[in-house]
Amino acid sequence: MGDIYKSIASKSDGLFKDNGSRFIASAWPVESEEEVKSIVDSLKKEYHDARHHCYAYRLGADGGIWRANDDGEPSGSAGRPILGQIDSAGLSDVLVVVVRYFGGIKLGIPGLIRAYKTSTADALGNASVCEKIAGSWYRVGFGYDAMPQVMKMVKDLDLPQRGREFGNDCTMELRVRDSLREDFLERTSTICTFADLL
Repeated sequence: MGDIYKSIASKSDGLFKDNGSRFIASAWPVESEEEVKSIVDSLKKEYHDARHHCYAYRLGADGGIWRANDDGEPSGSAGRPILGQIDSAGLSDVLVVVVRYFGGIKLGIPGLIRAYKTSTADALGNASVCEKIAGSWYRVGFGYDAMPQVMKMVKDLDLPQRGREFGNDCTMELRVRDSLREDFLERTSTICTFADLL
């Protein structure tokens, strides 16, 4: 199906050394730009004595959201090579941050490109690749009388669920893969009081 794409399952690390400079790479599974900012900020605190904290990320099933940041390195010598490795691996929902400790000898732009590319490739090579399914969470509401139909729909469409509340009315959150969205919305229109995108 067209809604399946590759990402990484957990954080992984890589390292490259050249002429005394150390390039410490870390790859992270992420799903939002807020997550990216939080991780980059925390790494800047952790490696506060490093010269550069360069990064790139790609988000979404289609990889349509991305950014490459050189953080003071010559333009195109850090962020782009990092992003290039993410793309070569065919991944999305991934952030790679490379922290550089300067060793006193300038590497030149070709040397920097090689260093950022190699450290990123090392981190991604150490990562456990996983399949992800593009989809969205919906909050649905329904009466007790509709419970059997709702639970049948959940089973038929194999929808992950969370946040179930059964009070005067029933609500739950369901994750719907992109390829099933139309079917889901058609079914909920007849059995649910609402189906709101979260």
